[in-house]
This record gives sequence, C-alpha cells and structure tokens, in this order.
Amino acid sequence: MTERKYFGTDGVRGVAGQPPLTAAWVLELGQAAAEVLKRNFERPSVVIGKDTRYSGDMLEAALAAGLTARGVNVIHVGVMPTPGVSFLTRHLKASAGVVISASHNPYDDNGIKFFGSNGEKLSDSLELEIESLIGEQSEWPFVTGAGLGTVTNYREAERLYTDYLASLAPRMDGLRIALDCANGAAYRIAPKVFQRAGADVFAVYTTPDGLNINRNCGSTHMEHLRLLVREGDFDLGIAFDGDADRALLVDSRGNIIQGDHILYLTAKARGEKRVVTTIMANMGLEVKLRQEGIHLERTAVGDRYVHERMVEKALTLGGEQSGHILFTDISPTGDGILTALQVLKASQKMGLSLDQLHDDLVMFPQTLLNVKCADKHGISKRPEVQAAVKEAEGKLSGRGRINLRPSGTEPIVRVMVEGPDQTEIEQIAEDVADVIRSLQQ
Repeated sequence: MTERKYFGTDGVRGVAGQPPLTAAWVLELGQAAAEVLKRNFERPSVVIGKDTRYSGDMLEAALAAGLTARGVNVIHVGVMPTPGVSFLTRHLKASAGVVISASHNPYDDNGIKFFGSNGEKLSDSLELEIESLIGEQSEWPFVTGAGLGTVTNYREAERLYTDYLASLAPRMDGLRIALDCANGAAYRIAPKVFQRAGADVFAVYTTPDGLNINRNCGSTHMEHLRLLVREGDFDLGIAFDGDADRALLVDSRGNIIQGDHILYLTAKARGEKRVVTTIMANMGLEVKLRQEGIHLERTAVGDRYVHERMVEKALTLGGEQSGHILFTDISPTGDGILTALQVLKASQKMGLSLDQLHDDLVMFPQTLLNVKCADKHGISKRPEVQAAVKEAEGKLSGRGRINLRPSGTEPIVRVMVEGPDQTEIEQIAEDVADVIRSLQQ
C-alpha cells in the first residue's frame, strides 16, 4: 500500500494551528476531498460535526470553505459525538461525514476524520486518493455561480441523535447515576438520554470552555468519578472521552468497569459465540469467556484492527480495554453512550449488578516492562529472544501468556507477562528483558 503522508489510523491528527492542521492546509484538504467525492456523487453533501475544542471553529470553517469552493454542500451539525456524526451521515443520506476531534487528547490537539456514506471510517484507498490531490488545485478549473456548494446549519441534529439513543435505552427508574462528560461532545446529549430513561442523573464536567476538554476528567482520568460515586451513594458512574466514542463505568464501590468487563457481560447477554479484542485484553477475560463457551479472537492494538477482524469474520461484538466497544449490528462505529446503555441492558437481563460483574471477572496480574532496543521490530526474531520466550511459556504452562510489542513512537520493546502469580510473572518478565538488554551491548 502507498505510504500515507497525512492520514493515520484515525484520520489526520496534530496540534491545531501547526502543519498540517493550519487553516490554509485544511482548506486544501477540503478541496481535495470534494474532488474525490464528485467522482462518486453527482452533487455531494458532507455532514461536519466537532467536539468542544477551541480550535474546532477554525478547522470547521476552513474545511467547509474548501468543500463548498469545489461544489460540495456542507451540513453543519455543531458539537456532536463522533458516533453522532456517523448516525447523521446515514440518516441524512449524505455522501460523507467529517468529525473534527482529537478524542481523548489534550485540547490543543485536534484532528479530522472522514466517514463514508455508510457511517464507517473512510476506506484507505479513498484517503490515499484525497492525499494525492492535496496541493494540485492550480490544475483544476474554477467553480463559480450555482456550481459552488452551500452551507446549512442543521438544527435538528442533536434532537435526532438523542431520540435515536433514547430508543435503545432500557428503563432506569430508581437508578442513581453519576456522569462524567469530559467537558466534551457528550456534555448535553448524555444527561438527556439517561434522564429520559428514568434515571436520577448527576452530571459533572459539563461546562466546556474550549480549553478544558479531557482535563483531569473523562474516561482517561477516573479519579473524581470514582470518589463521587462512593461518597455520593450512587448506583454507578459512567465516564466518556472527549468525542464520546468510548465509555468506562464505575460500580457503586468505585471500582472501574473497563472494556474487558463490558465485553464479558454483553457477550453473555447477547449470546455471542465469538468476540474480538486486542492482545492487551486480560487473560482473565479469555478464561471466563472460554468457560461460557465463547471464543476470544485477539488482534493488534487499535480499534481499526478490531473492526477489520469483525468484518472479516462477520462478527458483531468487539472492543478494547479503553471502553471503545463495537456493536456492529447496532452501529458501524464505537459509541460511548450506546455502550453504557448496552451494559445496563445486559446487567438487567442477566440480573447481575456492576458490583457483581466486577467481582465475577477476576483479572490476572499483569506486568509490563519497557526495554530500550535499537531494532525494536526485529528483536523478537532473534534466536536468543525466541528461546527466552519459549522458556517463559513453558514456565507459565498455559496459566498465562507473554507478549513482546514494539512501541509505536519510541525505540523500546514492551515485554508484557500475565499470569495468576504476581511474583512469578515479574521474574519471568525480567528474565526475558535481560536477554533483550544483553543483545544491545
């Protein structure tokens, strides 16, 4: 596949205002995307939504200018969770959708992610096609008059998406729920959905100012929510990230219910036979699913790879420890609010509280060592390392697992060992790490 220059696994990401996410470049991106869309649609339309970042307005305006300059109609839906943009793209029968968000990253980061008309992430081939046209504008004929695109502010967007989620919610009468909305895209919609389902809702981090998204809150900073649930006598808590495509929960004692718990509970409730997750999922999940007759498939880290395997095997449930869960028979993309609703629905169906769920799924101890390594991609192929891994697997004898993974950003290899005994796995990890270190001398 041709090497990508701008698009990563989750669209274009960077610091807003710095290359590539300058207004001038994003305008060119919009123009290039318009030309690609016009090859497939007679009069294309694009839904654009954003999270609450300060830079969202600037990037939105630049992208809309580029699209309309080349004859594409733009539908603004305002602040909207990433899955909400996916839903509205399908609902409005738009040619594509765009989310301006950097998910759980700090406020000064931002990103641009495209959806196809089916609400799924744009294909690699189309992203590369867009990339190939950036900077080629001088070769194109001018678009003028009625050929230009228009901009519409779609005021029913929030209501439609809220109604859609509410239609999927179980009744929650009598439940006291604390919500952490991360000062992000879910800050208005999430409380409405749970209130309409009958819950007594107390929502925090619902006052975005453009600078406080994800700041010591949301699904990557659960400390305050855990304390709030324990001291406020809530039945449970739910935390979203900045663009609300993932969710983690808290039981009444303040214990975190993470992605492994969610996959276990929903797989049982839905009668799944196969579930997809990544190599980072705890072995405790694999053991419990096996006891239920459910096969666990592992992929590389990243929801992109989970989704690819689900499509390949025609499966409907998969996800990651981060709380990015895919119910592809309901939605083509991860949806934090939908995930929380599915957890509560499964909890009611199975008669299992979140406290019981937490205690029922016993997590194996896990240790992770970062080892400096010049050849992080090739080290696992060295005979000495392979022998050390084989010896480690022999010591674990099916009671645990070992995984070597190169860092995506640093010259290090991560040695992860998992098993029932903390002391044992720490020693095994050190033994393998020592072999890798010895090869660096």
